[in-house]
Amino acid sequence: MKKTAIILGATGLTGSLLLQKLIDDDSYGHILLFSRSKIENLPSNVTQFIGDLLTLEDFKSQFIADEVYCCIGTTAKKTPDKNLYKKIDYGIPVTAAKLAKENNINTFLVISAMGANKNSKVFYNKTKGEMEDAVLAQHIKNTFILRPSLIGGNRKESRLLENIGLAIFRIIQPLFIGKLKQYKIIETEDIAQAMINLAKNSIRAEVILTSDEIKQISKTIK
Repeated sequence: MKKTAIILGATGLTGSLLLQKLIDDDSYGHILLFSRSKIENLPSNVTQFIGDLLTLEDFKSQFIADEVYCCIGTTAKKTPDKNLYKKIDYGIPVTAAKLAKENNINTFLVISAMGANKNSKVFYNKTKGEMEDAVLAQHIKNTFILRPSLIGGNRKESRLLENIGLAIFRIIQPLFIGKLKQYKIIETEDIAQAMINLAKNSIRAEVILTSDEIKQISKTIK
């Protein structure tokens, strides 16, 4: 029997690639998107629910699937207001996890970030850490939290400082061995494929994955 998947953040860098992979995967019969803006020219097995994700609970009756892929995230540049930032990076994933629990969805995958720590003095890391704790508190049967390092890929918008950082990291990457492997740049292709591989091979687990582990799973688990 074919599965139904929910994607939050399908217009973003990783979410858009994940969407295409699920469309091409014969094991998925239906894909549900929850977002603020519509994506054009999608196949008939993709259903879009357009609205304010800050009130995601309004979609509870439509939030029915086998798996939830949460690729939601913003940046300080896009969202300088810290209150709004937290509503997005903490509020949306946590609400999604609560809806998944209430609607008996047993597989929940969410993209966090390297350095996530609820006790951090850095607002970004603290927000991600608090999000992770709140998601895990739902005790969804198969919960996977992915902590990618710097993400490579072709973004729609130009980010000068991030592009400079990526260029520098690509030069020094050969020096990252052993425990430093988790700091290597990871491509969106690897993140999206790892999420699908985890969902397909999930057993009862609550797992936090570092960037090097994500890359390995994208290549080795089928």
